[in-house]
Amino acid sequence: MTSIGGVEMVDWNLAVATATRLVRPGPEVSRDEARAVVAELRRHAKSSEEHVRAFTRMAVSGGPASDTPVLVVDRAGWIKANVAGFRQILKPLLGKMQDRRGGLPGGAVLGAVGGKVTGVELGMLLSFLASRVLGQYETFAPATRELPGSPGGGRLLLVAPNIVHVERELDVAPHDFRLWVSLHEETHRTQFTAVPWLRDHIESEIQAFLGETDVDPATLLERVREAFQSLSGGGRPGDEGDEEDGRGAPSIIELVQTPSQREILARLTAVMSLLEGHADYVMDGVGPEVVPSVAEIREKFQKRRASGAGRLDQALRKLLGLDAKLRQYRDGERFVRAVVNEVGMGGFNRVWTSPNTLPTKAEISKPAEWVARVHRKAES
Repeated sequence: MTSIGGVEMVDWNLAVATATRLVRPGPEVSRDEARAVVAELRRHAKSSEEHVRAFTRMAVSGGPASDTPVLVVDRAGWIKANVAGFRQILKPLLGKMQDRRGGLPGGAVLGAVGGKVTGVELGMLLSFLASRVLGQYETFAPATRELPGSPGGGRLLLVAPNIVHVERELDVAPHDFRLWVSLHEETHRTQFTAVPWLRDHIESEIQAFLGETDVDPATLLERVREAFQSLSGGGRPGDEGDEEDGRGAPSIIELVQTPSQREILARLTAVMSLLEGHADYVMDGVGPEVVPSVAEIREKFQKRRASGAGRLDQALRKLLGLDAKLRQYRDGERFVRAVVNEVGMGGFNRVWTSPNTLPTKAEISKPAEWVARVHRKAES
């Protein structure tokens, strides 16, 4: 990407080094236990393909994007994969910021210092997340020798130490929990491999959002400061939000945006709610047939997901917008369940026809409106 004197806006190597150094160690397992966990997760990932495709009735279209590898990684591997993804998706925005900084007096020096600072900050963020993510379908990360991907983009990550940690914390059957997690992540892989236009659509929305970003550093810093003030209770009057729906004060992602970005973010929120809710619906729908203890796992997992791990964890979740992601799981699953109950799985699958049949943010909360728009209009 564009740089001044070889200096990038983000020191990516420092981000990886920082996150790897700060991330918590995983649970204690012997070498033989670790090998057994990796082997079992790979088997579950493979068997999940058939279960998910049969339940969803989604046929993989073939082509480069359908050949996505499954990688069982540790926390350091997840960090490296996500830094590669950030680097890819943020390239246009950082290039624009680099060009603006290059015209300033001392821009090269500022770039060198800023790149180090940003690298450390990104590393600290990733160190927090790396011990919490169970699995992830990476849509945009480029393939590397260490972390292969498909020619059309995409790879499925299962984070072995985190899965073992949570199954022990919840005191659930390891075999069942590992398969249950694999079903969720395989659903994401099926979504992107069975719907060829989905990846490009989401990428275009993300790039449109980033393209609208105000690259004035002073403005960005002011908005971040507002986010921290809101988090600590020192924000402007009226920033408390709606206590009834648990939204509270805004996160950084909600503050650092223009009116155009709010519209784009509403569309992205809707599609992410759909994808996450669909994955939750499928993992529980397939569950009773292949995961005997699925009801126990879901009950315990929901309590863990909602509670967080203390005040600091809850504060960070709020600041980073992770509470919004929890709502995506809940609201999206309700949408999918309501639509399937109304028009069946085949009727629900009309959602994958084109970007125009994706639900709006309002329709996620009111599934009947999506059914009326997509089904009644098509039948009239």
